[in-house]
Amino acid sequence: MTETASRPTLEAVAARAGVSRATASRVVNGGDGVREPLVERVRQAVEELGYVPNQAARSLVTRRHDAVAVVIAEPETRVFADPFFGLQLRGISKELTAHDSQLVLLLTEGRDDHARVGRYLAGGHVDGALVFSLHLDDPLPELIHGAGVPTVFGGRPGWGDGTRDAAAPVYVDSDNRGGARAAVRHLVALGRTRVAHITGALDQTSAVDRLDGFRDVMADADPRLVVEGDFTPAGGERAMRELLERCPDVDAVFAANDLTASGALRVLRERGRRVPDDVAVIGFDDMLPVAEQTDPPLTTVRQDIEEMGRLMARLLLRDLDRRTAKESAVRGPSDVILPTTLVRRASA
Repeated sequence: MTETASRPTLEAVAARAGVSRATASRVVNGGDGVREPLVERVRQAVEELGYVPNQAARSLVTRRHDAVAVVIAEPETRVFADPFFGLQLRGISKELTAHDSQLVLLLTEGRDDHARVGRYLAGGHVDGALVFSLHLDDPLPELIHGAGVPTVFGGRPGWGDGTRDAAAPVYVDSDNRGGARAAVRHLVALGRTRVAHITGALDQTSAVDRLDGFRDVMADADPRLVVEGDFTPAGGERAMRELLERCPDVDAVFAANDLTASGALRVLRERGRRVPDDVAVIGFDDMLPVAEQTDPPLTTVRQDIEEMGRLMARLLLRDLDRRTAKESAVRGPSDVILPTTLVRRASA
């Protein structure tokens, strides 16, 4: 057996730096009113001794827990199967780590989980929340509002009357409608005349916006050329089969995301339809593990998913810093809409 080294104390830090315990505490816990030379001496002592601040004591000074809840309104089977969520979480994690904040992941499997998430947020365990993949009938926004925690949403909110007062949370999204227009215009420019759309889950605003973008270009399209999917490969397969039954002469498909497109490509290959010769296919997301490995490689609309996560975290942390500094928490509209670009590969 080996003897465990004793953990350095705040008193030891103060002694090493040659300051009082109160001064060392203010520096370590983020307080004000300490001259810069003393701050540097305390920081050096902390580094030399390997001192780890007591989080409870730090929270008493800063009113911060250095923890952020990331709430994904999807079951774990969906979250861990879809690379979209991994990319967004990676962006969030990088930004939080850079600011010495912890990520607390909360998933919702059903209505009971919504209540659990609401109770957790209201319990004061985290400084704020990042919430994405909401559905239109989701009770989470109301629960989060009731919890009173600063929040940034991923994706355009789809509830309420479209107005937003100064205290409401901001959101980060991509130009879903513009990206969809670019995809469909590209298919039309290729000479395709029977352009179809496999939507995402239409209880999510990203799917609605992409459908609107499709309709912006194909205003007079046959209604049978629009089939609802659910952002999954299985949904893409199911919708592609239905589409071929409805409209065997379809010559192009804009899919709501890359996973949907991958499912559609499998069905086209099974039915002997050549891509892009017989049917051109475009996806949305440009998730490289998917888009570059489909057969053929997928033309798609690129959105920077990881950067969306980074920006969500950055906006929330800025708001928390203002609150900690007791600055006005009121802010004007600061929603962020990231641009999208068409990435051409072999499928269209």
